[in-house]
Parts: sequence; C-alpha cells; structure tokens
Amino acid sequence: MGKVVVTGGGAAGMAAAIGASEAGHRVVLYEKNEKLGKKLYITGKGRCNVTNACDTEELFSHMVTNGKFLYSAVYGFSNFDMMGLLEDCGCPLKTERGNRVFPVSDKSSDVIFALEQRLREQNVTVYLNEPVRELLLSDGKCSGVVLEKGNKHVTADAVIVATGGLSYPATGSTGDGYRFARAAGHTVTALSPALVPFNCLEDDVKSLQGLSLKNIEVTVYDGKKILWKEFGEMLFTHFGVSGPVVLSASSFAAKAIKERPLLMDIDLKPALSKEQLDSRILRDFAEAKNKQFKNSLAHLFPAKLIPVMVEKSGINPDKKVNEVTAKERERLVEITKAFRVTLTGLRGFHEAIITQGGVSVKEVNPSTMESKKMPGLFWAGEVLDLDGVTGGFNLQIAWSTGMLAGRSVLL
Repeated sequence: MGKVVVTGGGAAGMAAAIGASEAGHRVVLYEKNEKLGKKLYITGKGRCNVTNACDTEELFSHMVTNGKFLYSAVYGFSNFDMMGLLEDCGCPLKTERGNRVFPVSDKSSDVIFALEQRLREQNVTVYLNEPVRELLLSDGKCSGVVLEKGNKHVTADAVIVATGGLSYPATGSTGDGYRFARAAGHTVTALSPALVPFNCLEDDVKSLQGLSLKNIEVTVYDGKKILWKEFGEMLFTHFGVSGPVVLSASSFAAKAIKERPLLMDIDLKPALSKEQLDSRILRDFAEAKNKQFKNSLAHLFPAKLIPVMVEKSGINPDKKVNEVTAKERERLVEITKAFRVTLTGLRGFHEAIITQGGVSVKEVNPSTMESKKMPGLFWAGEVLDLDGVTGGFNLQIAWSTGMLAGRSVLL
C-alpha cells in the first residue's frame, strides 16, 4: 500500500481515485474547483450522457483519435462496467436513442453524488479549492506535487494527472496538465477545440438562427474528399451551424479547416431519392396550383426555412406553381438534397465540449497509463491525445483511462 495523489476531480480523476483506492492505496485527490465533477454538471445539457450502451467492441469505431491505444483501458473497464458501478452506487440509468446512457433522473448531479459516495466509502481524501501548481520531479521520477497555496510540497509514491483539456475554461480546464507534461519531458500534440460548432460564411444561414432540423444528413467535404457523413439532428445559430451531427463533424474537420474553408451539404430529405422528391413536389404543387410559389412549400420545409429555399431556388416567389418549369423544379430538388454552406472555422475552446490533441500516447504505456518518460507519473482522461464523437464516448475514455491508471499503480 502506498500514497497516490490524483490531480483533477473530474470524470477521469474520480475514476482514478476509485481505482487506486480499491487497489489498496491511500489516495488524496486535489481539485482546483469548489466541487468535484464541475464539467460533468453541464454535459448532456445538464443530464450527463455517462456512456454509450453499444457493444464494447463497437466503441472503438466511434473514436476519432488513437482508438487502438484504448484497448486495454476499455476492456479493463468497459461501458457496461461503468454502468454497473453507477447503479451499484444508487444511480439508476436509462438508455435512449443512439444507445446514449443517462441517469433516470436526468440530473447530472446524481452521477456526481454517486461517485462522491464511492470515494467516501473508499476513504479517499478530497481537497477542494486546491490547485496543483507543478509536479515534483526528481531523480528521473515523479515523487509528488506542489500545491499553489503556500508552495506546499506533497510527496507521493505515484501521481495521476487528470486535469482535463482546454474546453469550457470556466469549469477550470485551463491546460495545466499540458504544462505538467512538458515539464516532465512529454510531447503535447497540436491542440484544437473539438465537438464544437462551426462558423459559416453565408448570411442566409445566420437568418435561420434557432431553427432545429431533425432527420437530415450532413456531408462535410474538403475539396472532393468526404471528411464526415452522418444522419441526425442539427441547429442553425447566429454564427453558423451546431447540433449533434455538426459537433461530431468538427472532430474530423479540425485539422483541415485550419488550412482552408470546407463545404457542408445538408440533405433536407435523405429518405427520398431525387426522383421521389420531385414526385412529392409535383403532388404538393397539384394541391396548390393557384398559389404563388412562395406559399406552396409549407408541407416541405419549416416556415423559417421557406424564404431561404425560395431565394436559393432562383424561382420568382410570386410565380404561380402551375407555371414553375421542370428545370426550375430540378433546381429546387438539388438545393433540397444539398443545401450548401461554407464552413470558415471552428468556434473557440469556450464552446468546445472537448479538446482534440494532448499528451502524446506514444509516450504513455497503454496497459497502465504510466508515463514512459517519468516513472510514477500516470495520465488519464482528456489531457491525453484521445477523443471520440458525441454520444457518451468521450466520458467513457475518461472512465476507462482513469480506472486503468488507478488500478495500475504498483508499489
């Protein structure tokens, strides 16, 4: 039995503390915020999408960066293990569309309360409002931490860094772990906001602010190359586009969009082929044959979208529908199947759900999460160069890597 210090009390830090304490170690957790799990409170719009209930093997296909690195972590503590832990701690769960797992209460606070209860049962000592300033590095190993308050040195047999990334800095994610990593000789890969909305060039997109679209399909192109294609929901905002399928797209577009604008096509009617859509439009027109074109689209599009579609179609809005030509109809079909927007950049870290990039996994042992550079130093969660799409996958990265780091401390 030894003394383990965990720095960071988010998802990965709490999992690491539980893992290390269950392995028989004396664990001290330092959290810079006034409470544990501050970022967990806001995940899933305050409901906390704790994991995804897909087959464990399927988790890897939802990882964006370095998925293979996670094999030991995920199989050592799977999505179903995490669900079991929370239910054992008195937090019943439910599975929703897309296998997303939430607490039955829809309250993220219940997830945090359950984990806090397990930490208490395991006699983990938790210090809140206690930021760690730096790691104690001596004789080629990590031997503790230095606290910001009073320059206090705390020695330990092992240190687990679970300080998060740069996303949502208001929750305390200010990149401390990257500073610690560089001081310990680690490489930190390029950092980018991910699972984040896009800025768009077109003014007509901004006029659609607040419009949410369901059952659409989004395709993001870098030239002719498809970076991302997904069916689901999206949202227009005052600056561009957001919503689940768009957020996931950002993780695949982050590198390319730094170099140049990208194109995004929105298929507003993915269930219909172009021929079927044309037949549908003809039926609508037949029922509204004496109406003006601008007043004939209510069955096809939400009200807010109609003026934009009329303008994009190039059809005279006052034209009677029985005068609309086949060529004009073809244009309407085209823009319905590929409503095009120009993506000019990502929003900042303040709106990003996660950070892409981090401590290079080449320098971390995937079987233990221990640094290959500095014995006694372990890494867990978002601070690592690991990320996935939306749907509970990033939290599972945190749970799995945290638990593996905690369980792997051998003294």
